[in-house]
This record gives sequence, structure tokens and C-alpha cells, in this order.
Amino acid sequence: MTGTAPLDNAVLPRGIRSRFVDNVNGLRMHLLEAGEALPDRPLVLLLHGFPELAYSWRKLMLPLARAGFYVVAPDQRGYGRTEGWDPDYGGDLASFRILNLVRDALALVWALGRRSVAAVAGHDFGSPVAAYCALIRPDVFRSVAAVSAPFDGPPEPAFGASNDAAGPGAFAARFDGAIHEALARLDPPRKHYQWFYSTRQANADMRDCRQGVHAFLRAYFHVKSADWPGNRPFPLGSLTADELAKLPAYYVMERDKGMAETVAPEMPAAAAIAACRWLPEAELAIYGTEFARTGFQGGLQWYRCRTDGRCNADLDLFAGRTIDVPAIFIAGASDWGVFQAPGGFERMRDAACTRMLGCHLIDGAGHWVQQEQPEQVIELLLRFLRQR
Repeated sequence: MTGTAPLDNAVLPRGIRSRFVDNVNGLRMHLLEAGEALPDRPLVLLLHGFPELAYSWRKLMLPLARAGFYVVAPDQRGYGRTEGWDPDYGGDLASFRILNLVRDALALVWALGRRSVAAVAGHDFGSPVAAYCALIRPDVFRSVAAVSAPFDGPPEPAFGASNDAAGPGAFAARFDGAIHEALARLDPPRKHYQWFYSTRQANADMRDCRQGVHAFLRAYFHVKSADWPGNRPFPLGSLTADELAKLPAYYVMERDKGMAETVAPEMPAAAAIAACRWLPEAELAIYGTEFARTGFQGGLQWYRCRTDGRCNADLDLFAGRTIDVPAIFIAGASDWGVFQAPGGFERMRDAACTRMLGCHLIDGAGHWVQQEQPEQVIELLLRFLRQR
């Protein structure tokens, strides 16, 4: 993982640059940037999710730069060409906890010579990182865009209480043993993907799968997109096994299957792959090459921190705090991620963000909304940036 070079300009849209920034909270951070890094150009910071890269923002960066912003998208800790993180399952798990990921973002802002960010946007697992950036340091992160994953606020302090008492922001903590046992009693027996991602075998399941990393990622991106006909999401009634079983198998998996085996039957046909304009084969190859080189464990450590509450016990310090800077939520209308945590979307909309300027579900997009429908996402973001 050491000594990697920046991404070749040949694989990047003209106008997007690849480089490294040293000494970012112990990391040599790889980032993509667009627009001139001038003091009078406000900074927009874009944080990716799993299994993604800074490259996932390529379709939004140039339009934001043309609108007058300096745009930066890093490979986050555990991903891509960023170096300095522990790749071992048994390694330094605490470095992947949410507060340290927020520290990564703040350290990057400082390393860029800035003291404020016009907007921080986070997609998928990048969404809670962006949200905590805005919640903890609103003086630096002046507005926030949550993309695909709702943020329903920090957890209520447990301080000797049972997991049953866990409040908003503690989705994983509310998964007590009874829910896991009830999932295992379903027909067929099921398990939740976040707990599978927390197991030692999850990395090898995807990195060393029979179909290869590229084909695995093709099926994974496809099955979570609007192209897959099974994505017709709706709110779940409660956090129970019967309700969770309504989620697709890539969220609530069959107990005896890994993720690679789960998504393999949904591999699109060659004609569908050739017709896929939002993620053609040459662009998917960027992901395949990077994850074949690094494996998935870096990103999986984030899930381990979520399912092991000890890693994020310090989030109790922010119980009762709200995001008070301008906020927006953007997701695909075909994205089950909006509703996978029952009640989370509603709590975000109604309580967690006191200056919520809009919640938008975009037709023709699933989980990868900024890649599937970039024109609509950029229109919403630019309108939001003007409003704020």
C-alpha cells in the first residue's frame, strides 16, 4: 500500500486533478480536486461511501468548479490510494471510528490552508461523517448535504441502560440479540449485512470471490441501482425481523451466503452492461483495480466500528445536539438505503436538522444517485448552495 502514484490523468475527466496531501491525521491522503485553489473560491468537500472512492464524485466536480467552487474529494481512510491506515482485521480498529474520520476531514481542510468549508457532502457511509462534521464543527463546515443515507441525530447516552433504550442515531445498538435470533429463525434464515461486513471472512468473500472483483462490483453496483427492478422501496413499520425481511437480500442476507454469492445471480447480461451509461466498463475498472489492490477491509472496518458500540461510545457526548447549519438530503427514489433504518428518514427531516432546506428523492436513481443522475444532483446542490 506504500508508494502509490496519483491517478493517471488519462482516466480522469479533463480538469480533475489527482494528488497527495501529507500529514493528514497520520495519513498520506489521496484526493481529486477541481477548480482553482484560490482564497476567494469557497471549498466544497465530498466524502464517499462503501465500496467507493473519491472517483465516485467525478460527475459532480467539474460543474461545481464551473460554478465558482474549489472542489476536493479524498479517498477516505481505508480506501484507494490514501496511505497510513492499518489494513489488518485485527489491527487498529479505533482509528476508523466516526470521530477520527471527522478528524481526518478537519485535518484535510487545515492541510489545504482553509479554515472553513462552504459545504460538506457525504454519500452512503460518508453521510454520517459529513453530518458529524457539521454537528461538531459548524464554524468550519458551514452547510451539509447528506446523500443516500439519512442522519437521524446522535445516540442518546446509554450510561448503564440496555440497548433497548438506545435512541436516535443508534441503529446498530437497537439490534439486540433477540432481533438477530429472530432473523435466524426466518425461512430462509437471514442475517443483516452490517454484521456480515463485521466478520473476519467478509473481506476475502469479496476480494477472492469466484467471479473476480470486477464482476462482483458490477453485480453489486447494478443490484443497488435503479436498473435493478427489485428496488421499489417503502418505509418499514418497525425494527423487527419480519419488517427487516422486506429489505432486499443485499441488506438482509441469507444466513449461509456471503455478499459475493448474494449478488452474483443479479449480474446483468452483456447487453445491459454495454448499455449502462452511468457506469461503463472503463469506469468500473477504476474501482476494480483499486479494490483488487487494497482489498475491502479498510472500508469494512467502518462497519465494525458501527456494530461494536464500544468504538463510538464517545458519540454519547453529543446527545441532544442537532445540526443547525443549512442541510439538504438527496437520494434516489429507488434507493432502499433511505428506509433501511425504520424512522430514520423522518427523524432527520423533522428533528435532527433544524435548518433542513429540502429532502429530495430523484426518479431514475438508486443508491448511486450522484453517478446515476448527476445532472439532477448538481442542480439541487447548486440551488442549495445559493440558498445557504
